[in-house]
Amino acid sequence: MRDPFRRRTLAVLSLAASLSLLAACAPAPHTAPSTQPSTPSTQKALDEQLRDAAWADDIGQAAELIRSGADVNAKDSTQQSAYLIATSEGYLDLLHLTIKSGAAIDDKDNWNGTGLIRAAERGHGLVTGALIQEGIDLDHVNRIGYQAIHEAVWFGQDDPEYATTVRTLIAAGAELDRVSESERLTALQMADQRGFVGLHSILETASKAEPMADPDAELLAAAQSGDADAAAIALRAGADLETRDPDLQQTPLMRAVLADRVSVAQLLIAMGADPDAFDYRQDTPWVMTGVTGSVPMLEALLPGGPDLSIPNRRGGTPAHPAAERGHAEYIARVTQLDIDVNRVNLNGWTALLEAVVFGDGGPAHQEIVRTLLENGADADIRDANGISALEHARDRGYTEIVALLGG
Repeated sequence: MRDPFRRRTLAVLSLAASLSLLAACAPAPHTAPSTQPSTPSTQKALDEQLRDAAWADDIGQAAELIRSGADVNAKDSTQQSAYLIATSEGYLDLLHLTIKSGAAIDDKDNWNGTGLIRAAERGHGLVTGALIQEGIDLDHVNRIGYQAIHEAVWFGQDDPEYATTVRTLIAAGAELDRVSESERLTALQMADQRGFVGLHSILETASKAEPMADPDAELLAAAQSGDADAAAIALRAGADLETRDPDLQQTPLMRAVLADRVSVAQLLIAMGADPDAFDYRQDTPWVMTGVTGSVPMLEALLPGGPDLSIPNRRGGTPAHPAAERGHAEYIARVTQLDIDVNRVNLNGWTALLEAVVFGDGGPAHQEIVRTLLENGADADIRDANGISALEHARDRGYTEIVALLGG
């Protein structure tokens, strides 16, 4: 359970924020930013509207208000700013917007806590990593005597989100042996008191880690095996996030993708790993998610901002190999993104053609054909030999797919 006094105080702050939201000025209309200088009263209104947009995670409205002069660091009476709201609520896109717009990274809330402490308390591993990448004070102690790693454990949960958060702090080099000023406990001792077996194991492994002769090699091995704790320790020891094996030129993230090691990938993405790093075949971690068909891995890489226009080595999108291999759930998810479902690869195939030509005509490939058509796939595009998907389906006796294609 969270500390009762802290919970009550946070509830009051939440109520104050809600009342502020109800009393806020109406959102600014979508017009060009004014060229007139802001007066104190209009500046206050802009800043208040920006905080309201931040609570709602309305990126479009927030961006417009910032263009109109709203200050991402302006605070209300409870010391909440748009930037600090993004950190506590886990709004990663909003956080990126506020940082780009001049957020004071080490700004403090009314607990004298940084955004890192706020993010760690809520288990926002990606926000934690983004703040670390911006150089935030890793070991700042707030007014009640906690560092970020203390808050992640004492006020957290023993679940995958908090595991990623704790690993990210460990990987970045957070202090592990400092005790909190109130309980006089280290993060490891806190995990023990809370009965958090998972977090206790992560922290204990890190606290007992021996010096590494080759952190880069250890990171690559951890990514391959799926040992996220070992990956965090290797990064803590100085491993290069983008190190590559000498033969295949695969980064740790690529190895994690190919082996479907999601927890490792989550840590690497939080620390800033590149989802578009090419290997020796000119494939990237992002495009290879289509080969494995792992939707959890796709979700793990998306916050890293992959370039959806980069083709795989055959000139296709991730949907091409996924369609060929019958990854129906993956196709259902990837077609929700901004990919070109009608891209023709170097062999003359669209994803739809691959689903028919290289599929088995069974339920999975039927579902893929249906999903692609529903998301704009053009069944009239012919392959390099001038043969349509419908003609291929007829030749193969795929009756159900023929019907889906209107034959």
